[in-house]
Amino acid sequence: MAKAPLIIGLDIGTTKICAVVGEAGEDGVDIVGIGTSPSTGLRKGVVVNIGETVKSVQKALEEAELMAGCSIRSVYAGIAGSHIKSINSNGVIAIQGGEVTQRDVDRALEAAGAVAIPMDREIIHTLPQEFIVDDQHGIIHPLGMSGVRLEVKVHIVTGAVTSAQNIVKACHSSGLDVADIVLESMASAKAVLTEEERELGVALVDLGGGTTDTAVFSGDAVMHTGVLPLGGQNLTKDIASGLRTPLIEAERIKVKYGCAMADMVSMDEIIEVSTVGGREARRLSRRLLAEICQPRMEELLGLADQELSKSGCRHMVGAGVVLTGGGVLLDGCQELAEQIFNMPTRIGYPRNIGGLRDVVNSPRYATAVGLLRYGAEKEAGERTSRKSEESVLVRAAQGIKNWFKTIS
Repeated sequence: MAKAPLIIGLDIGTTKICAVVGEAGEDGVDIVGIGTSPSTGLRKGVVVNIGETVKSVQKALEEAELMAGCSIRSVYAGIAGSHIKSINSNGVIAIQGGEVTQRDVDRALEAAGAVAIPMDREIIHTLPQEFIVDDQHGIIHPLGMSGVRLEVKVHIVTGAVTSAQNIVKACHSSGLDVADIVLESMASAKAVLTEEERELGVALVDLGGGTTDTAVFSGDAVMHTGVLPLGGQNLTKDIASGLRTPLIEAERIKVKYGCAMADMVSMDEIIEVSTVGGREARRLSRRLLAEICQPRMEELLGLADQELSKSGCRHMVGAGVVLTGGGVLLDGCQELAEQIFNMPTRIGYPRNIGGLRDVVNSPRYATAVGLLRYGAEKEAGERTSRKSEESVLVRAAQGIKNWFKTIS
């Protein structure tokens, strides 16, 4: 059997850059390599220093290549940042021939995507929500249906041209081709959400280092996406300021001892905190740390809740909220989120993965694994499309051959 082609997801985040190498398996994707590197060239999800970003990308790639035993040339890269904006649109066309073909679907999507956007922005995704053939709503796959009028409702994601170009430039400078740029919340959703949740209605909140990404699904379609320019890095700075400790130490303390709800921590728990200027380390109550963490976490989750309300999609969220991203590993995050959103909440871990499953089994790697799954699905679709085109050509050639036989 031919070996499955390798697919690479590259999560270019504010605090870390992660490259995950995998191959499509029967039940999902099999992880064969992973590499991570601290990210120093981004701020709030946007590249601000190409040189530093390239160094971080190259370091993560070297690590992933060494583990996977391969050479990486093409990646699926994630994009985020407050420049991301989304709108819902629709397009209507007349069906040619009385039966919906792929050309009709493409024309309808093109009509829906013909919206006025500023010159400094570009469309990243045009995501179908539903097709309507004549007056029949709720159609997901319209091919082959009879009718005279085809309408499609879509969710359009746009981003700043320069931000997308800088991501592509950083990849090219690292010796990489970019197969596609993917909105990070879309990628995370592919990694952590179940089919039942997407069908019933679910809100995804991806708490990253520099941004908090939100996405709402209903009827297995994307209804809303948004990006907030706040993340776990803001909490780290709060801890550094409140405890008068270096940022590196504040990050370590947050990961090891942080808690999103002060009531969950007893006054007796003591932690040791390094101070600036080489002074002697201090012993402080862990409750004090939790009292610093809780207000910031309430703000982050509260803003995500406001985003959900402003989107007009709250009534669609029947399955509750799924939290993912490195920021949700804080103790008490799930309990606090349930209070703020006032609906069932769970922590989302990457699903349907094999190979080095234990290495990536954390919300921190949801986006990178999701990029991998996106790439696997896209390439599988392209292979199916090519086979379909080939079979059509074969049938046409056979028809011509048979015709010549009849006249000879």
